[in-house]
Amino acid sequence: GGGNAQKTAMSRAKNMAKAKAEAAGGGGSKGMKDRAAAMDLKCTVCMQCFPNTQVKAAQAHAESKHPKSDFNTCFPMAAGS
Repeated sequence: GGGNAQKTAMSRAKNMAKAKAEAAGGGGSKGMKDRAAAMDLKCTVCMQCFPNTQVKAAQAHAESKHPKSDFNTCFPMAAGS
């Protein structure tokens, strides 16, 4: 039911909500470049990259892959944290 004006208003509201969700970065292929842009942690020994949110993974990498080097040698850019 409902008239054309009601259908138009509902459609406009749905489309605005959808556009707002897409503008936030979101998942899928559209938000891929936003998620991949933060690969700031790079191991100086083997050049493997890690997202700047995964410092613990970088620490584990340094301990397991490069036991002779310490974390600050592998990741000097993360030495402050």
